[in-house]
Amino acid sequence: MLDRKTAEHVHSLFAHRARPASKHYINETIIPMLCCKAGVSTADVRGQITSHRARSTIASQLYNAKEPMALFELQEWLGHRTPEATAHYAKITPNILARAYNDAGYFARNVRTIEVLIDRDAAASGAASSGEPWQYFDLGHDWCTYTFFEQCQHRMACARCDFYTRRTPARVSCWRRRRTFSGCSPASR
Repeated sequence: MLDRKTAEHVHSLFAHRARPASKHYINETIIPMLCCKAGVSTADVRGQITSHRARSTIASQLYNAKEPMALFELQEWLGHRTPEATAHYAKITPNILARAYNDAGYFARNVRTIEVLIDRDAAASGAASSGEPWQYFDLGHDWCTYTFFEQCQHRMACARCDFYTRRTPARVSCWRRRRTFSGCSPASR
């Protein structure tokens, strides 16, 4: 049959007396009949199941496939004049969106790893339970003894903080000795 838009010969899925079935007949008669035979409801959360909804679903599936069609390829396949019309059909699924975030590497770049020096002698002797510091978060230049370091609201203003501890050569060599002999070791969070 000749397509009325393109004037090309095309095969129609539904025809009656050498004429293509109208959209109204397909949506009001054929689709409900097929849904009844398949035991599927004629409506879902988005509304009535129509021939246009099938086209939209296929377009979304092609856009979200493992090897997806580009927006301009999909535009050509759907026969749209503008990419804006095609963008309406190209809905990104949550799985594709999550994979895109993961592939972007944003979270990997922004994970902060910091060394923590644990004073096992203070923890073992019970001095830690009396409020004495036993964890020392390495700030690079000095130490922070705040137990909930990752939740600290005033980072960068460490020198004025009560949990700020200066790194003195005597204390560092003492910790190095403890680290070597008593098993004090840095851990990453």
